[in-house]
Amino acid sequence: PLDTQLIRQAAKNHAVMLSIEEGAIGGFAAHVMQFLCLEGLLDNGLKFRPMTLPDTWIEHGDYSDQLALAGLTASQIATNALVTLGKLEPKAVVNGVRR
Repeated sequence: PLDTQLIRQAAKNHAVMLSIEEGAIGGFAAHVMQFLCLEGLLDNGLKFRPMTLPDTWIEHGDYSDQLALAGLTASQIATNALVTLGKLEPKAVVNGVRR
């Protein structure tokens, strides 16, 4: 079950919310988004960005390489947060990496 109290508190006290999971589209982030929508928590400008594994084949290999291909490294997550906050231009980012 979702910790709805924590999600509600975070949504009311932050401008941006990222959901990061090593799962496919339609997992945890989908449940969080539905809760945010039903509670009206996206109505006042909260920006929500789900970060999940892409719906593409990722080759077997080194775990860190797989995360990089998926856009889920610490640097890529931080870049996504900065872009969403408006502190970094989206055109300065390619595949989640600053250029």
